[in-house]
Amino acid sequence: MIGADTQASFITGLTLGGSLIMAIGAQNAFVLRQGLRREHVAAVVAVCTLLDILLMTAGVSGLGVAGAQYPTLLQAAAIGGAGVLAWYGLSAFRRAWHPHALQAQAGGATQPVGRVLLQAIGISLLNPHVYLDTVVLVGSIGARQAAGTQAAFLFGSCLASMLWFAALGFGARVLSPVFARPSSWRVLDAGIGVTMWWIAYRLATGSLGG
Repeated sequence: MIGADTQASFITGLTLGGSLIMAIGAQNAFVLRQGLRREHVAAVVAVCTLLDILLMTAGVSGLGVAGAQYPTLLQAAAIGGAGVLAWYGLSAFRRAWHPHALQAQAGGATQPVGRVLLQAIGISLLNPHVYLDTVVLVGSIGARQAAGTQAAFLFGSCLASMLWFAALGFGARVLSPVFARPSSWRVLDAGIGVTMWWIAYRLATGSLGG
């Protein structure tokens, strides 16, 4: 039987990871574009997912070790993370009030797989927010999970990235009409805002994890 703490950590990781990754951005537009073109989709999805997994693993394990040695550092990271999540939630509500569509053109000449993957890596790693999201936010919250449940939290966060990128890339032809409607993003961003504020509240009050 899976314990209640383990289930709670998994759900926290899944919802946090999903909320962070679903925001409109260049990486999502690129994956959607490759899906519409049906060009090296599996490779792009795999690279974007792998980068997220590596960064989140580094964040959870690194801050977990640092937190064991310097508890005040982990506490400071938690308070800072709560503030960032609150700001992200407010930004999501603002996007819901003024929704935009996620659009990607499918045209253009076919590119070699190496060039496409370099673009995916550049778009993913040259964005400073990716480190704040994966290493700092996911890392600080993951490091605060109860002993023995950090792996479940990390698995939930990684699964969110895997499912999102796979749906965006392989389901682009079906999902692109949905993503092109601002009303769809209004509902999605409102849900993201609520989730982020709830996690921020629990993180700030110390009710999220150990």
